[in-house]
Amino acid sequence: MYPQIRPAQLSDIEVITDIYNEAVLNSTASYDEHPQTSQQRRNWFEQHQEQGLSTLIAEIAPDHIVGWAALSFFRPWEGYRYTVEDSIYISQAYQGKGIGTQLLGELLEQAKGMKMHVVMAGLDAQNPASLRLHQKLGFRQVGYLPEVGFKFNRWLDLVLMQRILSPELGDG
Repeated sequence: MYPQIRPAQLSDIEVITDIYNEAVLNSTASYDEHPQTSQQRRNWFEQHQEQGLSTLIAEIAPDHIVGWAALSFFRPWEGYRYTVEDSIYISQAYQGKGIGTQLLGELLEQAKGMKMHVVMAGLDAQNPASLRLHQKLGFRQVGYLPEVGFKFNRWLDLVLMQRILSPELGDG
């Protein structure tokens, strides 16, 4: 299965919201505990668009979206302006089929095009598929934060992973 990876559009918000909420309700891929409304996701999407940040979708047939991915600024302070963080969500029925690899690969290309230096990922320590995906695409573990999250009535550990894209200095 080889989905088409394309930029997300406002008309994709309902499906993006559904896929995100599926993860919120059934996994620790997000430490969010409450589903989001379409309006919340729309606001998030519009803010990403205004900031020039990539949001991509994976579509296996016209109007059949099975996953999405986005870049967000890592931290709000100016000194982090060359660092972004990735988010990837795949519909449960399509996980393990290489879609995440395609989305993350394209996100890395987008980050390079934006002249980003580093892409970060914050992953639940008990999410082996996401950990393997990031390792496969050159990320390395740079941090382990025990019990910083709480969901499903248990403490969650967060793994920080990093991929350095280029050795060049910023605009300094």
